[in-house]
Amino acid sequence: MRILVANVNTTQSMTDSIAAQARAAAAPGTEIIGITPRFGADSCEGNFESYLAAIAVMDAVVNYPEPFDAVIQAGYGEHGREGLQELLDVPVVDITEAAASTAMFLGHKYSVVTTLDRAVPLIEDRLKLAGLDARCASVRASGMAVLELEEYPERAVEAIVSQAEQAVHADKAEVIVLGCGGMAGLDEEIRQRTGVPVVDGVAAAVTIAESLVRLGLSTSKVRTYATPRPKTVIGWPITSASTQATTAHPTQAAR
Repeated sequence: MRILVANVNTTQSMTDSIAAQARAAAAPGTEIIGITPRFGADSCEGNFESYLAAIAVMDAVVNYPEPFDAVIQAGYGEHGREGLQELLDVPVVDITEAAASTAMFLGHKYSVVTTLDRAVPLIEDRLKLAGLDARCASVRASGMAVLELEEYPERAVEAIVSQAEQAVHADKAEVIVLGCGGMAGLDEEIRQRTGVPVVDGVAAAVTIAESLVRLGLSTSKVRTYATPRPKTVIGWPITSASTQATTAHPTQAAR
């Protein structure tokens, strides 16, 4: 099985880190392909960058030249998952929903620890839209910018742990969710420091995507995520998106 893991920003080193975390979580026989958008911002920390990333990720995915079985959108709280579901006939898993839904198996309530405070409302809105907000105790900001997670990993861990501990003690969270794809790989150290389960969205998304493929399941096409109707679109950066939507091709690998 081949799974595309799409970084939402244009920082290649972050794509590499996310792909490495995905490979660590993947089952034997699963091939992980990390892809980086050809345009967009070097980090996503607001609505403008998030909407730009949505288009960039769709562009990167529909123009990937080889067959694939599933797609993971590796941006926490970012837009675009719905568009991918319309364009593709394979499962699409967003790390926001994957992490939050996984956390609900592990405790009564979960808290998300993300990057900057400006990202908090975006994440709250995406959780509400997905119907995952009822058991979210809080969304807390570590104060670390996305690119600082790689530049200052030790400081990032300290900042995340500080907010995670407050979430557990003040907000009564029983599970911590890492609210940024750039936090991939930090879960084990934070788990040891906080003493509670810590869910990394990339790892959670990989296992969910694998399960959907093995079950032979994908997005319903009868209504909400039906393939886009063919029409003339002027200046659209995605190459022949509406036609490629009907030709997206999963592999025939054993499931």
